[in-house]
Formats: sequence, C-alpha cells, structure tokens
Amino acid sequence: MTQWASGFRPGAHCARFSTSGLVNRPDHSRHLILVRHAKSSWDDASLADHDRPLAPRGTRALDGIREHLERTGHRPELVFCSSARRTIDTLDGIRAAIPADARVVVTEELYSATADSLLGMLHGIDDAVGCAMVVGHNPVLHDACLALVGAGRAEMRRQLATKLPTGAVVTMSFEGSWAHLRSGAAELDDLYLPRPPRS
Repeated sequence: MTQWASGFRPGAHCARFSTSGLVNRPDHSRHLILVRHAKSSWDDASLADHDRPLAPRGTRALDGIREHLERTGHRPELVFCSSARRTIDTLDGIRAAIPADARVVVTEELYSATADSLLGMLHGIDDAVGCAMVVGHNPVLHDACLALVGAGRAEMRRQLATKLPTGAVVTMSFEGSWAHLRSGAAELDDLYLPRPPRS
C-alpha cells in the first residue's frame, strides 16, 4: 500500500527541486536526485524478488553513497522510495544524509513503475517542496534519466547512457514548472558511481 506523505498530492503541480550547497541557482530551478538501490542478494531462492535484502557488497556501498550526499550538499525534503526491501534498506543506510524532517513516501508503485508513471508521480509533488529524491530500481530509473537529461557534461552523459549500476546517484536540474517537465528538459549535474566504471 502506498503511504502518502503530507507534501504529496496526486494531481497537484510539481515541486521546485533545489540542491543546496552546490551552486547558487535561481528560485525557479528544480533538482531531482535518483538513487538506484545498492547491490542486492540472490542467495535465498525462496524469497520473492520484492523481499530480497542487500548483499554484503551493497551494505558496504551505503557509506559511500551517504558520504557523497553529505559532501555535495543534496538536502531532499521529499523522498519517494519503493516498498521493496532492498530499496528500504538502501534508504535506511543513507538516512543520515537526509534531513530529519524530510517527508518519506514508501510506495509499491515504484516497484513496478515505468518512466511515464514515475514522471506522473513527480508531477504531483507540492510546489512547496524544494528538493526531492527517488530511491528505486532499474530499468525505470535509467529510462527516466535517459528520457529527461538533455544537457550536461559529455563525459558524464556518455557514462550515464552506458549503464546505471546499483548504488548509483544521479542529480539533474531544470528550469520552469514541474508540470511542464518533459523529455530532454533536464541538465545532468552529477553522477556518482560506487565503483569506477570498467574501461
């Protein structure tokens, strides 16, 4: 069951996203942070996919993700998280980098979301929200990144186009209303990978 936070109203206009501590941007600049869950375990074949925990490697990666968010100053006020165990475990592991008063929405919709349905969720964020995060899965997160990003450093964009591995963090920004967020409207501001890409 979806647990709606008070800052989320289906059908409302989207939020303003901003990432404090990075760049001084005008008030109408929006920022979105997408976090793919850390590496999950396949050891217990009796578990449903929804219930799989993090693998030891995924648990170890959480410190790096959290430190990245703290270092770059991303301060989400609203977090959407899939109801799967591996995404909740990831959120728990990075929670110290998220403001204590942030609204957290744990929803089954993200477990089976598409890029279009994720965009619909983003369109429903209240305008009072200044920064938002999504903790979810592939292929939806990678598909959303490829659809939304239309600008940014060429090297980062090439890496993003290649793969969005577990534990990756993507930060993007765009100008204008959330209600008008569309394909190619966002700039890729930052791409964090838990391990260096293979050459």
